[in-house]
Amino acid sequence: MPPAQMLAYLDALGQWRDARRAELDELDRAALDSSEEDELSPDLVLSMAIWKSVSDRYDLLLVTWDSGRIGARESERLSTLIWGGLDTGSGAAGTLAVSLPEACALSDALAGSLRVRLAVDPDHADIAARLRDLRAQVERIRDLVDREPATARAAAAQALDDLDHRVEQTAERDRRGADVGGLLGPLEIQAARCERDLIVGASARRERAADLARARALRTELEAEGVAVRALADQCVAQVTPAPHLAVPDVTALGPVPNTPDALEAYLARLDTVRRALGQAHSAYGTALQRRDELAGRLDAYHVKAGGAPSPDLDELYRRGREVLGRHPVDLVRLGALTIAYQAYLEASLAARTGPRRATEGVS
Repeated sequence: MPPAQMLAYLDALGQWRDARRAELDELDRAALDSSEEDELSPDLVLSMAIWKSVSDRYDLLLVTWDSGRIGARESERLSTLIWGGLDTGSGAAGTLAVSLPEACALSDALAGSLRVRLAVDPDHADIAARLRDLRAQVERIRDLVDREPATARAAAAQALDDLDHRVEQTAERDRRGADVGGLLGPLEIQAARCERDLIVGASARRERAADLARARALRTELEAEGVAVRALADQCVAQVTPAPHLAVPDVTALGPVPNTPDALEAYLARLDTVRRALGQAHSAYGTALQRRDELAGRLDAYHVKAGGAPSPDLDELYRRGREVLGRHPVDLVRLGALTIAYQAYLEASLAARTGPRRATEGVS
Protein backbone atom coordinates (compact mmCIF):
# COMPACT_ATOMS: atom_id res chain seq x y z
CA MET A 1 0.00 0.00 0.00
CA PRO A 2 1.49 3.42 -0.97
CA PRO A 3 2.40 5.65 2.01
CA ALA A 4 -0.36 8.17 1.25
CA GLN A 5 -2.99 5.44 1.22
CA MET A 6 -1.54 3.89 4.37
CA LEU A 7 -1.75 7.24 6.18
CA ALA A 8 -5.36 7.69 5.07
CA TYR A 9 -6.14 4.13 6.22
CA LEU A 10 -4.60 4.75 9.66
CA ASP A 11 -6.53 8.02 10.03
CA ALA A 12 -9.80 6.34 9.10
CA LEU A 13 -9.10 3.39 11.40
CA GLY A 14 -8.35 5.73 14.30
CA GLN A 15 -11.61 7.58 13.77
CA TRP A 16 -13.50 4.29 13.51
CA ARG A 17 -11.91 3.06 16.74
CA ASP A 18 -12.89 6.17 18.71
CA ALA A 19 -16.42 6.32 17.30
CA ARG A 20 -17.06 2.60 17.85
CA ARG A 21 -15.88 2.81 21.47
CA ALA A 22 -18.29 5.69 22.15
CA GLU A 23 -21.07 3.74 20.46
CA LEU A 24 -20.37 0.59 22.46
CA ASP A 25 -20.43 2.59 25.69
CA GLU A 26 -23.83 3.95 24.69
CA LEU A 27 -25.11 0.48 23.81
CA ASP A 28 -23.80 -0.89 27.10
CA ARG A 29 -25.68 1.77 29.04
CA ALA A 30 -28.84 1.03 27.07
CA ALA A 31 -28.46 -2.73 27.69
CA LEU A 32 -28.25 -2.17 31.45
CA ASP A 33 -31.70 -0.58 31.30
CA SER A 34 -33.11 -3.28 29.02
CA SER A 35 -35.23 -6.23 30.12
CA GLU A 36 -33.16 -8.37 27.70
CA GLU A 37 -29.81 -7.64 29.37
CA ASP A 38 -28.91 -11.33 29.74
CA GLU A 39 -29.68 -12.08 26.08
CA LEU A 40 -27.72 -9.05 24.87
CA SER A 41 -24.69 -9.61 27.11
CA PRO A 42 -22.85 -12.17 24.89
CA ASP A 43 -22.96 -9.89 21.83
CA LEU A 44 -21.85 -6.92 23.94
CA VAL A 45 -18.93 -8.88 25.43
CA LEU A 46 -17.90 -10.09 21.96
CA SER A 47 -18.18 -6.53 20.58
CA MET A 48 -15.94 -5.20 23.34
CA ALA A 49 -13.39 -7.98 22.78
CA ILE A 50 -13.29 -7.29 19.04
CA TRP A 51 -12.88 -3.56 19.66
CA LYS A 52 -9.97 -4.22 22.06
CA SER A 53 -8.24 -6.46 19.49
CA VAL A 54 -8.65 -3.84 16.75
CA SER A 55 -7.46 -1.07 19.09
CA ASP A 56 -4.34 -3.03 20.11
CA ARG A 57 -3.50 -3.81 16.47
CA TYR A 58 -4.01 -0.13 15.57
CA ASP A 59 -1.42 0.83 18.22
CA LEU A 60 1.10 -1.58 16.71
CA LEU A 61 0.38 -0.24 13.21
CA LEU A 62 1.17 3.27 14.42
CA VAL A 63 4.46 2.15 15.97
CA THR A 64 5.44 0.33 12.78
CA TRP A 65 4.33 3.29 10.63
CA ASP A 66 6.68 5.52 12.67
CA SER A 67 5.34 8.79 11.17
CA GLY A 68 5.95 7.49 7.64
CA ARG A 69 9.57 6.49 8.10
CA ILE A 70 9.13 3.10 6.45
CA GLY A 71 10.95 1.00 3.94
CA ALA A 72 10.18 -2.26 2.18
CA ARG A 73 10.46 -4.37 5.35
CA GLU A 74 8.23 -2.04 7.36
CA SER A 75 5.66 -2.02 4.55
CA GLU A 76 5.60 -5.80 4.61
CA ARG A 77 5.12 -5.79 8.38
CA LEU A 78 2.26 -3.29 8.05
CA SER A 79 0.58 -5.57 5.53
CA THR A 80 1.05 -8.53 7.84
CA LEU A 81 -0.40 -6.64 10.79
CA ILE A 82 -3.46 -5.67 8.71
CA TRP A 83 -4.20 -9.02 7.08
CA GLY A 84 -2.84 -11.33 9.76
CA GLY A 85 -5.22 -12.83 12.29
CA LEU A 86 -6.36 -11.05 15.45
CA ASP A 87 -7.11 -13.45 18.31
CA THR A 88 -10.58 -12.37 19.37
CA GLY A 89 -12.26 -14.00 22.35
CA SER A 90 -15.86 -14.86 21.49
CA GLY A 91 -17.26 -16.54 24.56
CA ALA A 92 -18.92 -19.85 23.88
CA ALA A 93 -17.81 -19.73 20.27
CA GLY A 94 -14.17 -20.04 21.26
CA THR A 95 -11.47 -17.85 19.75
CA LEU A 96 -11.85 -16.37 16.29
CA ALA A 97 -8.80 -15.57 14.18
CA VAL A 98 -9.95 -12.83 11.81
CA SER A 99 -8.06 -10.17 9.90
CA LEU A 100 -8.28 -6.51 10.84
CA PRO A 101 -10.80 -5.66 8.05
CA GLU A 102 -12.90 -8.71 8.97
CA ALA A 103 -12.85 -7.72 12.64
CA CYS A 104 -14.11 -4.25 11.72
CA ALA A 105 -16.86 -5.72 9.52
CA LEU A 106 -17.86 -8.15 12.28
CA SER A 107 -17.93 -5.27 14.76
CA ASP A 108 -20.14 -3.26 12.37
CA ALA A 109 -22.58 -6.16 12.04
CA LEU A 110 -22.77 -6.73 15.79
CA ALA A 111 -23.20 -3.03 16.55
CA GLY A 112 -25.92 -2.73 13.93
CA SER A 113 -27.82 -5.64 15.40
CA LEU A 114 -27.49 -4.28 18.94
CA ARG A 115 -28.62 -0.82 17.86
CA VAL A 116 -31.81 -2.23 16.37
CA ARG A 117 -32.55 -4.54 19.31
CA LEU A 118 -32.01 -1.70 21.78
CA ALA A 119 -33.71 0.92 19.57
CA VAL A 120 -30.54 3.05 19.73
CA ASP A 121 -30.29 4.58 16.26
CA PRO A 122 -29.47 8.25 15.70
CA ASP A 123 -30.82 8.00 12.12
CA HIS A 124 -33.83 5.90 13.02
CA ALA A 125 -36.21 8.13 11.09
CA ASP A 126 -34.09 8.25 7.93
CA ILE A 127 -35.71 5.42 5.98
CA ALA A 128 -33.77 6.13 2.78
CA ALA A 129 -30.41 5.97 4.60
CA ARG A 130 -31.34 2.71 6.33
CA LEU A 131 -32.38 1.17 3.01
CA ARG A 132 -29.07 2.26 1.46
CA ASP A 133 -27.20 0.66 4.35
CA LEU A 134 -29.18 -2.55 3.93
CA ARG A 135 -28.42 -2.71 0.20
CA ALA A 136 -24.71 -2.16 0.91
CA GLN A 137 -24.82 -4.91 3.53
CA VAL A 138 -26.50 -7.28 1.07
CA GLU A 139 -23.61 -6.72 -1.35
CA ARG A 140 -21.07 -7.45 1.38
CA ILE A 141 -22.96 -10.64 2.16
CA ARG A 142 -22.96 -11.54 -1.54
CA ASP A 143 -19.16 -11.29 -1.58
CA LEU A 144 -19.00 -13.55 1.49
CA VAL A 145 -21.36 -16.10 -0.10
CA ASP A 146 -19.16 -16.26 -3.21
CA ARG A 147 -16.28 -17.35 -0.97
CA GLU A 148 -18.28 -20.10 0.73
CA PRO A 149 -17.21 -23.70 -0.02
CA ALA A 150 -19.34 -25.62 -2.52
CA THR A 151 -20.94 -27.73 0.22
CA ALA A 152 -22.30 -24.67 2.06
CA ARG A 153 -22.78 -22.20 -0.77
CA ALA A 154 -26.29 -23.30 -1.78
CA ALA A 155 -27.77 -22.71 1.69
CA ALA A 156 -25.96 -19.39 2.04
CA ALA A 157 -27.10 -18.29 -1.42
CA GLN A 158 -30.70 -19.16 -0.53
CA ALA A 159 -30.49 -17.04 2.63
CA LEU A 160 -28.98 -14.20 0.59
CA ASP A 161 -31.73 -14.42 -2.05
CA ASP A 162 -34.40 -14.31 0.65
CA LEU A 163 -32.81 -11.29 2.29
CA ASP A 164 -32.27 -9.51 -1.03
CA HIS A 165 -35.89 -10.15 -2.02
CA ARG A 166 -37.21 -8.79 1.27
CA VAL A 167 -35.03 -5.67 1.02
CA GLU A 168 -36.19 -4.96 -2.54
CA GLN A 169 -39.82 -5.61 -1.55
CA THR A 170 -39.48 -3.15 1.31
CA ALA A 171 -37.82 -0.56 -0.95
CA GLU A 172 -40.63 -0.94 -3.47
CA ARG A 173 -43.25 -0.44 -0.74
CA ASP A 174 -41.37 2.67 0.35
CA ARG A 175 -41.41 4.03 -3.23
CA ARG A 176 -45.18 3.54 -3.30
CA GLY A 177 -45.47 5.61 -0.13
CA ALA A 178 -46.14 2.82 2.36
CA ASP A 179 -44.90 3.02 5.94
CA VAL A 180 -41.97 0.56 6.11
CA GLY A 181 -40.49 1.65 9.45
CA GLY A 182 -41.72 -1.47 11.19
CA LEU A 183 -40.22 -3.74 8.50
CA LEU A 184 -36.70 -2.35 8.63
CA GLY A 185 -35.81 -3.42 12.18
CA PRO A 186 -36.30 -7.18 11.58
CA LEU A 187 -34.52 -6.86 8.21
CA GLU A 188 -31.52 -5.15 9.81
CA ILE A 189 -31.31 -7.86 12.47
CA GLN A 190 -31.54 -10.62 9.82
CA ALA A 191 -28.85 -8.96 7.68
CA ALA A 192 -26.54 -8.42 10.66
CA ARG A 193 -26.97 -12.02 11.79
CA CYS A 194 -26.36 -13.35 8.26
CA GLU A 195 -23.19 -11.28 7.78
CA ARG A 196 -21.93 -12.18 11.24
CA ASP A 197 -22.55 -15.91 10.70
CA LEU A 198 -20.74 -15.86 7.36
CA ILE A 199 -17.73 -14.05 8.83
CA VAL A 200 -17.63 -16.40 11.81
CA GLY A 201 -18.05 -19.44 9.52
CA ALA A 202 -15.19 -18.34 7.30
CA SER A 203 -13.03 -17.85 10.38
CA ALA A 204 -13.95 -21.29 11.71
CA ARG A 205 -12.99 -22.91 8.39
CA ARG A 206 -9.62 -21.23 8.49
CA GLU A 207 -9.15 -22.51 12.01
CA ARG A 208 -9.79 -26.04 10.75
CA ALA A 209 -7.24 -25.66 7.97
CA ALA A 210 -3.90 -27.39 8.02
CA ASP A 211 -2.02 -26.80 11.26
CA LEU A 212 1.20 -26.41 9.32
CA ALA A 213 -0.11 -23.44 7.33
CA ARG A 214 -1.64 -21.91 10.46
CA ALA A 215 1.63 -22.21 12.39
CA ARG A 216 3.61 -20.59 9.57
CA ALA A 217 1.14 -17.69 9.30
CA LEU A 218 1.05 -17.15 13.07
CA ARG A 219 4.83 -17.22 13.27
CA THR A 220 5.05 -14.52 10.57
CA GLU A 221 2.45 -12.41 12.37
CA LEU A 222 4.21 -12.72 15.72
CA GLU A 223 7.52 -11.80 14.12
CA ALA A 224 5.98 -8.55 12.81
CA GLU A 225 4.22 -7.93 16.11
CA GLY A 226 7.42 -8.59 18.03
CA VAL A 227 9.33 -6.00 15.99
CA ALA A 228 6.56 -3.47 16.71
CA VAL A 229 6.47 -4.23 20.44
CA ARG A 230 10.27 -4.04 20.69
CA ALA A 231 10.10 -0.63 19.02
CA LEU A 232 7.47 0.39 21.58
CA ALA A 233 9.68 -0.92 24.40
CA ASP A 234 12.69 1.03 23.06
CA GLN A 235 10.55 4.18 22.94
CA CYS A 236 9.41 3.59 26.51
CA VAL A 237 12.91 2.98 27.91
CA ALA A 238 14.25 6.04 26.09
CA GLN A 239 11.40 8.33 27.15
CA VAL A 240 10.40 7.40 30.71
CA THR A 241 11.90 6.09 33.95
CA PRO A 242 11.28 3.84 35.73
CA ALA A 243 10.35 1.78 32.69
CA PRO A 244 9.05 -1.79 32.78
CA HIS A 245 11.69 -4.52 32.56
CA LEU A 246 9.80 -7.14 30.57
CA ALA A 247 11.57 -9.30 28.03
CA VAL A 248 10.00 -9.03 24.58
CA PRO A 249 10.17 -12.55 23.12
CA ASP A 250 11.62 -13.18 19.68
CA VAL A 251 9.57 -15.81 17.90
CA THR A 252 12.48 -16.62 15.60
CA ALA A 253 14.22 -18.20 18.62
CA LEU A 254 11.71 -21.09 18.34
CA GLY A 255 13.33 -22.18 15.12
CA PRO A 256 11.57 -23.29 11.92
CA VAL A 257 8.04 -24.68 11.93
CA PRO A 258 8.20 -28.48 12.29
CA ASN A 259 6.32 -30.89 10.01
CA THR A 260 5.36 -33.76 12.30
CA PRO A 261 1.94 -33.56 14.05
CA ASP A 262 3.22 -33.96 17.63
CA ALA A 263 6.03 -31.46 17.20
CA LEU A 264 3.66 -29.07 15.44
CA GLU A 265 1.16 -29.21 18.30
CA ALA A 266 3.90 -28.34 20.80
CA TYR A 267 5.14 -25.58 18.50
CA LEU A 268 1.66 -24.06 18.33
CA ALA A 269 1.53 -24.07 22.14
CA ARG A 270 4.85 -22.22 22.29
CA LEU A 271 3.59 -19.73 19.71
CA ASP A 272 0.60 -19.08 21.96
CA THR A 273 2.96 -18.45 24.88
CA VAL A 274 4.88 -15.94 22.77
CA ARG A 275 1.61 -14.28 21.75
CA ARG A 276 0.54 -13.82 25.38
CA ALA A 277 3.98 -12.55 26.39
CA LEU A 278 3.92 -9.99 23.58
CA GLY A 279 0.50 -8.85 24.74
CA GLN A 280 1.74 -8.39 28.30
CA ALA A 281 4.81 -6.48 27.14
CA HIS A 282 2.71 -4.30 24.85
CA SER A 283 0.36 -3.45 27.72
CA ALA A 284 3.16 -2.74 30.22
CA TYR A 285 5.25 -0.47 27.99
CA GLY A 286 2.18 1.27 26.59
CA THR A 287 0.87 1.94 30.11
CA ALA A 288 4.15 3.56 31.17
CA LEU A 289 4.03 5.96 28.21
CA GLN A 290 0.37 6.69 28.92
CA ARG A 291 1.29 7.51 32.53
CA ARG A 292 3.70 10.20 31.34
CA ASP A 293 1.05 11.70 29.05
CA GLU A 294 -1.55 11.56 31.82
CA LEU A 295 0.68 13.38 34.32
CA ALA A 296 1.66 16.00 31.75
CA GLY A 297 -2.00 16.61 30.96
CA ARG A 298 -2.93 16.90 34.63
CA LEU A 299 -0.08 19.33 35.33
CA ASP A 300 -1.11 21.57 32.42
CA ALA A 301 -4.78 21.38 33.45
CA TYR A 302 -3.95 22.47 37.01
CA HIS A 303 -1.77 25.27 35.63
CA VAL A 304 -4.70 26.53 33.54
CA LYS A 305 -6.95 26.31 36.59
CA ALA A 306 -4.45 28.37 38.58
CA GLY A 307 -4.39 31.10 35.92
CA GLY A 308 -6.58 33.39 37.99
CA ALA A 309 -4.52 32.88 41.12
CA PRO A 310 -0.88 33.76 40.32
CA SER A 311 1.61 32.40 42.81
CA PRO A 312 5.43 32.24 42.74
CA ASP A 313 5.28 28.84 44.48
CA LEU A 314 2.89 27.42 41.91
CA ASP A 315 4.94 28.90 39.09
CA GLU A 316 8.05 27.23 40.51
CA LEU A 317 6.30 23.86 40.82
CA TYR A 318 5.04 24.11 37.25
CA ARG A 319 8.48 25.13 35.99
CA ARG A 320 10.04 22.12 37.67
CA GLY A 321 7.36 19.83 36.27
CA ARG A 322 7.92 21.09 32.74
CA GLU A 323 11.66 20.79 33.30
CA VAL A 324 11.21 17.10 34.19
CA LEU A 325 9.11 16.63 31.07
CA GLY A 326 11.82 18.26 28.99
CA ARG A 327 14.41 15.69 30.04
CA HIS A 328 14.68 12.22 28.55
CA PRO A 329 13.93 9.86 30.05
CA VAL A 330 11.14 11.55 31.98
CA ASP A 331 11.28 10.70 35.69
CA LEU A 332 7.72 9.50 36.34
CA VAL A 333 8.16 9.38 40.11
CA ARG A 334 9.40 12.98 40.28
CA LEU A 335 6.79 14.15 37.79
CA GLY A 336 4.05 12.42 39.77
CA ALA A 337 5.25 14.00 43.02
CA LEU A 338 5.40 17.48 41.48
CA THR A 339 1.94 17.06 39.99
CA ILE A 340 0.49 15.96 43.34
CA ALA A 341 2.27 18.83 45.10
CA TYR A 342 0.95 21.33 42.55
CA GLN A 343 -2.59 19.98 42.99
CA ALA A 344 -2.40 20.12 46.80
CA TYR A 345 -0.89 23.61 46.84
CA LEU A 346 -3.48 24.87 44.34
CA GLU A 347 -6.40 23.42 46.30
CA ALA A 348 -5.06 24.93 49.53
CA SER A 349 -4.58 28.34 47.86
CA LEU A 350 -8.08 28.33 46.40
CA ALA A 351 -9.55 27.27 49.74
CA ALA A 352 -7.70 30.04 51.54
CA ARG A 353 -8.97 32.64 49.08
CA THR A 354 -12.54 31.35 49.27
CA GLY A 355 -12.64 31.24 53.10
CA PRO A 356 -12.06 34.98 53.78
CA ARG A 357 -14.48 35.93 51.03
CA ARG A 358 -17.25 33.88 52.54
CA ALA A 359 -16.50 35.28 56.00
CA THR A 360 -16.72 38.83 54.65
CA GLU A 361 -20.01 38.07 52.93
CA GLY A 362 -21.39 36.65 56.20
CA VAL A 363 -20.51 39.86 58.14
CA SER A 364 -22.15 42.10 55.60
